[in-house]
Amino acid sequence: MRLAVVSPFVDRRHGTERALAELLERFARDYGCEIHLYSQRVEDLQVSDHRSAQSARSTESGSIFWHKIPSIPGPHVAQFLAWMFLNGFLRWWHTTFGGASYDLVLSPGINCLHPDVVIVHALFHRLKELAREGNEDASGQAGLFRRLHRQAYYGLLTALERRIYTDPRITLAAVSKRTAGLLKDYFHREDVCVISNGVDIGHFSVAARLGRRAEARKRRSFRDEDFVLLLIGNDWRVKGLLTVLEAMTALSGLPIRLVVVGNDDLESFGARALQLGLQDLCRWEHTKLDVLDFYAATDVYVSPSREDSFGLPVAEAMACGLPVISSVFAGVADIIHDGIDGFLLQEPRDIQALARLIKLLYSESDLRSRIGDAAARTALQWTWDRSAEAVWKLLTDLPVRKHAFRT
Repeated sequence: MRLAVVSPFVDRRHGTERALAELLERFARDYGCEIHLYSQRVEDLQVSDHRSAQSARSTESGSIFWHKIPSIPGPHVAQFLAWMFLNGFLRWWHTTFGGASYDLVLSPGINCLHPDVVIVHALFHRLKELAREGNEDASGQAGLFRRLHRQAYYGLLTALERRIYTDPRITLAAVSKRTAGLLKDYFHREDVCVISNGVDIGHFSVAARLGRRAEARKRRSFRDEDFVLLLIGNDWRVKGLLTVLEAMTALSGLPIRLVVVGNDDLESFGARALQLGLQDLCRWEHTKLDVLDFYAATDVYVSPSREDSFGLPVAEAMACGLPVISSVFAGVADIIHDGIDGFLLQEPRDIQALARLIKLLYSESDLRSRIGDAAARTALQWTWDRSAEAVWKLLTDLPVRKHAFRT
């Protein structure tokens, strides 16, 4: 199979992009797929220059050819419009004048106007609703230009979602039952298959975490008695950071620390931590390839998400044997058995409920061990090989379905 894949960037430091990298690696290695990746930036994935595609017999062994799309500086709206135009133009040029032909076009989310398959992660219809609700939080408000720009950006993406996700000729695969339900609610799509993300259980494990724990904590100057919470994500308001900060104030007598990883408005969230007297208890870090280092340094993963298509860090933390606290509004709730291998908040903004769970896990080391061990066993079932096999079956069945649709 010759597959065109359209994604702005691919790396292993961000959830959606890490998921794509894991799938593409297996498509090429295990299924001999010839992949043509249209992307602005590629990291942590073995690719070949697209000019070598002409001479390679890549369908026998599988290869990934990178067609680099120029990136345009400017506001997100302008960058996205340029991205959509340029990747579409380059694919048209290759098929019209370059002799290229692709069996299918695959996109993780909204990246082109005429994909054959979309793996749906975040839904901007839902994020737009949450952005409106965010105006209730004084600490979450941005400047006028930033708010207007976000409205324009979400408006553009929701319009594209309506156009693409309502087209029955486009096959949709959701990364969770939560996302599939939203596709049904917003776009009346009842034919969406659910293929959950996976976990690299060869890399993320209890033994790997414990083996690096002492060094990872020492580097951050954590004491043995410190009970360290972890949250990873780029939209901290939606991930529930404000709720975590409020819960920490209810636990002021305990040696609670918090590590927050991602790229967001540190100024406003840092100001909120300062207001609550938590500035010395919070550590802010940027995303990096070595995600295991964060899990090794901490004791509980906590993300009371108001919305999350899946929540890959939650699953990775489980594989590492960390107790996790998430919410029923996260797609990863599909694999969590509440009270057995993790905890799910029914209301992600319930500060007192979150505080009680954190205090319980702090107080009962046996419970932490039992929940963490069960989480690691659960994660063993959710591998990237399993996920790739399901997506590959969907792709190989699709040409027959497309022919049936046309007739």
